[in-house]
Amino acid sequence: MSILILVIADPAAPFLADRDAPFQSAVSRLSGDVRVIVSDEPSRLKQVAPEADIVFYAHGNPELLAATLTQAGRAQWIHSLWTGVESILGPELAAHPAVLTNGRGVFRWPLADWVVGAMLFFAFDLRRVIRQQEEGVWKPVIGTMLEGQTLGIVGYGSIGRAVAERVKPFGVRIVAMRRRSEPLEGDPFVDQTYRPEELAGMMAASDYIVAATPLTTSTRGIIGAQEIAAMKSNAVFINVGRGPVVDEKSLIGALESGAIRGAALDVFETEPLPPGHPFWKMPQVLLSPHTADRVHGFLRPAFDCFFENLDRFRQGQPLANIVDKKLGY
Repeated sequence: MSILILVIADPAAPFLADRDAPFQSAVSRLSGDVRVIVSDEPSRLKQVAPEADIVFYAHGNPELLAATLTQAGRAQWIHSLWTGVESILGPELAAHPAVLTNGRGVFRWPLADWVVGAMLFFAFDLRRVIRQQEEGVWKPVIGTMLEGQTLGIVGYGSIGRAVAERVKPFGVRIVAMRRRSEPLEGDPFVDQTYRPEELAGMMAASDYIVAATPLTTSTRGIIGAQEIAAMKSNAVFINVGRGPVVDEKSLIGALESGAIRGAALDVFETEPLPPGHPFWKMPQVLLSPHTADRVHGFLRPAFDCFFENLDRFRQGQPLANIVDKKLGY
């Protein structure tokens, strides 16, 4: 059976154009019954879409996917290279009968490492260390070990678990909140679980809080004024999930008033972060431009995820990383 994969992507993107890139390397090994067409030209996508068996979204413009799906009646499987699907879950995708999968979990290890780095940044007051070095000041800086501290994880999925696995060897106590209320029996990393309605209590018990939940209707604004007000005065908030899961105004207020120690943020309500935004000038904030997972070779596991699923698809086996279009994850 011949299979046509329509890849919505910029053909000139390095991860596609380079012959040694993981995508091209995997494509070169495909058998002759699999054809691959790569384009981000609307007219070309419209022309090819009716023949596509698989639509592979690897672009940053959700409108291209939406327009393609209206023509892709034959497609049986839609895959997003990325983890977050909130930007593509429009009516066209919701109505399409094809199964949707994503790159859930493929970027978890760089994100987990970034969280560890952020915790150490605040534990050893590295902002002050760097400032004193730049000023030529020799003055003792007293840090805090991570051992004995409590890390609260909001959203204990693949990213949250990777964070727990990275942090646990430091002697950190791990508490976690997950959407499903059953306890994490047998999990070697989590000491205590909380239900969503107990989130404020978890944050009150934590020295560091990391948000690692996807953005859905139920998680939007889940960390609100009440939850932020419950935090310890020495607590640090870390977000590697999605910006809108936290009430940014309440977070800014807590930082400006000194109600909490600081924040390490990779994601924001508005991206790119607008010029003049308070976060830019806050010394108690460590921020990165939504690139905490961008390390050398970071796309390789994302492409591996797709091609492993392609093997399942061709063999008629169940696909991995299926997304519930109604729940958004």
